[in-house]
Amino acid sequence: MYIGRFAPSPTGALHPGSLTTALASWLDARAHGGRWLVRIEDVDAPRCLPGGDRLILRQLARCGLVPDEEPVRQSQRGSFYQHALDQLAARLQAYPCACSRRDIERAQAARGLERTRGRELPYPGTCRPELGGLHGRAVRAWRFHTGAHPHPHQATQARMQTHAPANDLLRTTAPDPVCWYDRRLGPQCQDVGTSVGDFVLRRADGLWAYQLAVVVDDGAQGITHVVRGEDLADNTARQILLQRALGLPTPEYLHTPLVLGDDGEKLAKRNGAAAIDVTRPQRALLQAARHLGLQTGAVVPPTVAELLAILVERWRATTLPENRARR
Repeated sequence: MYIGRFAPSPTGALHPGSLTTALASWLDARAHGGRWLVRIEDVDAPRCLPGGDRLILRQLARCGLVPDEEPVRQSQRGSFYQHALDQLAARLQAYPCACSRRDIERAQAARGLERTRGRELPYPGTCRPELGGLHGRAVRAWRFHTGAHPHPHQATQARMQTHAPANDLLRTTAPDPVCWYDRRLGPQCQDVGTSVGDFVLRRADGLWAYQLAVVVDDGAQGITHVVRGEDLADNTARQILLQRALGLPTPEYLHTPLVLGDDGEKLAKRNGAAAIDVTRPQRALLQAARHLGLQTGAVVPPTVAELLAILVERWRATTLPENRARR
């Protein structure tokens, strides 16, 4: 059964960009005859606004986008993320890291690499167990080992039986590129080891990293299809690596076009994104539908429900593969 989700961070009200993503995920679920869930991604508590989750849910409801289950909040799921990290650590696929951002910049500068605008430098592997680990420094964060390939349970059992150091039981290789198919963007591949390196699972401030939380929650909720903005496509390969490591299924992915601000960047609060006007929900929905490339016509249906029914048919006709093939 199809299960999709919309997963906003409650850092502010929905704006035209985030409503477009919500509408796309809702339309895809309804076009497939599936279920649509809402997950409040409030794991980054310092960035969240008090009451922001309730505001978003009210805005969605005014636009007729009502989840089929009670929303899940990441802030209440820390024990599940800890369990997943414990699993990865036991299999030698996660390790503690003592490096600061400045440490990483210095290490990569020595290799002739400099940070570019909007992108982090790949982690050079300084604290990998096979390279000596923490070297006596305090733990700051936990990272996923992109090059570790222990057989599930083998490493843990071997350590219990032989008391061997972790690095003696860890088979490391350069990871193969992760490839997947995006329903809009087509075939995609990323070499995570080269482009990102060993990525963070638990941050230096103690908060859970987005990558781990979203994979654990998608698995727990049985998410089969992920529809989200194109700016998140770069996260997909890391999430697939975690899904494989944790024995979780990989959903189908569709990354939607971004709504851009006047400065040509993704529309956000920082570049003037205004909250949607929920007193005129049909207008907000029509604008979102046009951003998705749906033909809406000149006549505005009198009710939100009627408009959404029309948009489901437009989405079904233009987005689902079996219908595109008939055109």
